[in-house]
Amino acid sequence: MDRRTFLKNSAWIAGAAGSLPLFKFMPAHAAGNRETLVVVTGAGPNSMDIHREGTNRPSYAIAVNLYDRLLSYGTKTLDDGTVSYDYETLVPELAESWEVADDKMSAIFHLRKSATFWDGKPVTASDVKWSFDRAVTVGGFPTVQMKAGSLEKPEQFEVVDEHTFKINFLRPSKLTLPDLAVPVPIIINSKVAKAHANDDDPWATDYLHRTPAGGGAYKLLRWDPGEQTVYERYDDWQNGEVPALKRVIIREVPSASTRRALIERGDTDISLDLPPKEAADLHASSKINVAGVPIENCVNALGLNVEMAPFDDKRVRQAIAYALPYEKIFDAAAYRRGRMMHGGQSFTPASADWPQPFPYDTDLDKARALLEEAGHGNGFEVPLSINLGLAQWTEPTALLIQESLGKIGIRTPIDKIPGANWRTQALVEKSLAMHLKNFGGWLNYPDYYFFWAYVKGHLFNSMNYSNPTIDRLVDETLHIPVDDPAYVPNIKQMIAIAFEDVPLIPLWQPNLDVAMQKNVEGYQYWFHRQLDCRPLKKA
Repeated sequence: MDRRTFLKNSAWIAGAAGSLPLFKFMPAHAAGNRETLVVVTGAGPNSMDIHREGTNRPSYAIAVNLYDRLLSYGTKTLDDGTVSYDYETLVPELAESWEVADDKMSAIFHLRKSATFWDGKPVTASDVKWSFDRAVTVGGFPTVQMKAGSLEKPEQFEVVDEHTFKINFLRPSKLTLPDLAVPVPIIINSKVAKAHANDDDPWATDYLHRTPAGGGAYKLLRWDPGEQTVYERYDDWQNGEVPALKRVIIREVPSASTRRALIERGDTDISLDLPPKEAADLHASSKINVAGVPIENCVNALGLNVEMAPFDDKRVRQAIAYALPYEKIFDAAAYRRGRMMHGGQSFTPASADWPQPFPYDTDLDKARALLEEAGHGNGFEVPLSINLGLAQWTEPTALLIQESLGKIGIRTPIDKIPGANWRTQALVEKSLAMHLKNFGGWLNYPDYYFFWAYVKGHLFNSMNYSNPTIDRLVDETLHIPVDDPAYVPNIKQMIAIAFEDVPLIPLWQPNLDVAMQKNVEGYQYWFHRQLDCRPLKKA
């Protein structure tokens, strides 16, 4: 379908065109069509290539729906009936079977011989090797993610024959096989990519940025950055059950209130990125299904940059931890959706669970005493930076923190940073002194969270925190199995240091809230927080 025909057939539902002009490209019949799913979200992908530098979180959905991986995770049903991925169960995707060597130092993967890319060419072990070589070489987030699973250099990846692929492990690690099922190790059509590569761009990053080359369950029909992304089913997909939905239209609607209105009116099938208040209201109404799952290995938190005075003093960080209005924040910003992360009973963790409540609660007298001891009895001024892309929780949280810290003499003008600039300032440059942040580790282990968020130089350590003991414990623990005698003591020691040093002050463990019409079936919660469209259907 060409652009002129698409636009001609794309009038918005009667009565809404004046108030929602952004929907000029959405077919009027889409929300009522059983083969078409209409989704609204606050922000869309900034690239079609998860390996590209600066790729945002919504782009992970491209990797999930348009590309395959060797393996995926199974599913389980939670207590409330929500279907979730099952971290403890790996299932075939492109690889129909696999074997790990007796010495735990390699694995053989047998590819489905029927699998093809969108252009009809067979998926081969050479495509898998090229894709893995790319992921460990391009640098940035994808390369570090692969490294977390001990997938570090092209020499590890071997083509045995056209449909047999081998990985030689650097070490036995509990993270290696699970790391194959996260969004990063996508299988790219290497012949297409190589045709668009050159000496300056050997991995075809410019081409793949806008033009996916995969063999996943969906193909890209169109992408209008800042407006919409449209998937179309790949009818010859061989790596799972062919989706029931022929087309998925994902529209970007920055306003949360508009996204709520659209789902309430029945003008959209699924609404993503709803703030806690909207999710709580919709859940209470019972007219819309709301799936709310606490995001594993994730916290909304206040980060304190330890390389910037006065946060280089642990006593100042602890003072702030005692001054935060946790209950007010959980009421006003989280609407009590999720799990509280304050009020722990001891500075000695009783378990290796993560996340778990930190041993701080609102105590302004303790906060003042610590500031006085640190030489800041008269307080100080520091900006509190927030991501406007997450304004639904960062703005009310910042206002409550500003009010409470003001009571102990700390003045915090609020620095509002556009979402498009946040990743660079907070995570790449690490230039923010005090900031609200969110991070969730994909591989559901505490040591994996500490690897990303507490080790110096790693992307999500926006606090610039450095601790040699943490570094050693992460190195010792990251790859050992959970039944190793050293595992639980090491995790408890990491958590105890985090309690004491508090470069990151957890506020609450947030829910992933997704609202959907009653006739939408097949929703699954995933750690990457993106919508897996493959199992979805409309009754």
